[in-house]
Amino acid sequence: MAKRKPDDEGEGGGKRGKAGADGGGGKKGKAEAAVPPPKHGEPGPSAETRPPTGKGALAASLAPTPKAVLPSSQREYRERLVKQKKEIYKDPPALPPLEVRVLPGSKPEPKRNADGELVFADQAKFRPNLTPKQVMQLGSFGGTYFRPIVSAVTGESYRNIHREFPADWFAGLDEVRQVVSASYDPSVNRYGVKCGGSLGMWESSGWISPIDPYGWFHWYCRFYLGRRSTDDERQIDRWLKGQGPTGRWRTQLCNKVLQTKAKRWDDPKVSPVIRMTCQHWAYELTEGDMKKHAAKQGMKL
Repeated sequence: MAKRKPDDEGEGGGKRGKAGADGGGGKKGKAEAAVPPPKHGEPGPSAETRPPTGKGALAASLAPTPKAVLPSSQREYRERLVKQKKEIYKDPPALPPLEVRVLPGSKPEPKRNADGELVFADQAKFRPNLTPKQVMQLGSFGGTYFRPIVSAVTGESYRNIHREFPADWFAGLDEVRQVVSASYDPSVNRYGVKCGGSLGMWESSGWISPIDPYGWFHWYCRFYLGRRSTDDERQIDRWLKGQGPTGRWRTQLCNKVLQTKAKRWDDPKVSPVIRMTCQHWAYELTEGDMKKHAAKQGMKL
C-alpha cells in the first residue's frame, strides 16, 4: 500500500487531471458515460430527493435508498471496485462502515466563539473554523467535489447532490467549472495546487459510509445543517486526527511556518498543499492557533 501523503487528504479532488467515477482524479481519465455531467437545472437520476434547506433547517439525508445494494464481503466489494474501474489504494479493500443510520430530529447550526471557531452545542470537541459555504467559495476540490459519481459502497449513481444544500453556498460560482466539473482544475483551488485522493482510494480504505457517499465534506455539509447520525463520532475523530489541535496536518503546517525566517502564519507560500488539505477539512490556520503552537515549542512569533 502506498504511503499516505498530505495531498492524499480530501475526497473529491485527485492528483490526476480528470475526475471520473473514481472521484476527482482516479486512474481513469473520463467520467463514465452512464453518468454524464449535469446541465444546470436538470434533475438527476439519483434516488435521493431534494430535502428542505435554509438557516436552521435540516438538510435531511436518508439511509441508503431501496435501490442501494451494500457489499457483503471483501471479495464482492473488490469486484465492484474493479468493475467501476476505481483505484484500489488498499488491497484487499476494507469494507465500509455499513451499520450507520441517520438519527431523528435536528440540531441548531453552530455559533462562532471569540476565536472564530464553529461551536456545535452537542459536539464540543469538534471546532472547525470554515463553514461549508466558505470551503466552496474559497475554491476547493479542483471544482470536482459534487460531480456525478457511481458509488462502490451503495452501487448507486449520484448527481446534483449539491442542490440539496442552500443555494447561497454556491452563489457566484461557475457551477460547471467550480462545483460539478468532471476535470480537476488546480487553478480553481485557493492555493492553486492539486490536493486530494481519488474516491476509489477512500472507498477501498473503508472510509466512505453509505449515507454520505461523497465522503467527509459531504458528511460535514449535512452535519453543519443539523443532521445527526451514528457515523458522527467516526467522522469527527478523523477531523481531530488531521486538523484538530494536535492533528497531524495542523501540526505539520505550524512546524513548517516556524521553520521560515518570517514565521508568517498566513504566508500562502508555506506549504500550500497542506493549507489546501486543511481547507478541504473546514480548517484554516489562524494567528491564534499559530501562537499557541509556538508557545508549546518555547518560541514566539
